[in-house]
Amino acid sequence: MSVSKQDSFWVRCPVCGGKTRIKVLPETVLLNFPLYCPKCKQTNEINVVQLKMTVNQ
Repeated sequence: MSVSKQDSFWVRCPVCGGKTRIKVLPETVLLNFPLYCPKCKQTNEINVVQLKMTVNQ
């Protein structure tokens, strides 16, 4: 099964907008995931469900 560019995306940092090293597919579910940004060197907890990302406060 091949993945087209519209079926996945690179998770971007909610602080600086930089691309991280995490790529998600439509069936990917991340809950309370500690996302580290190599550009701004911050860690934020995120949720990703159905390609929609939300930041935990």
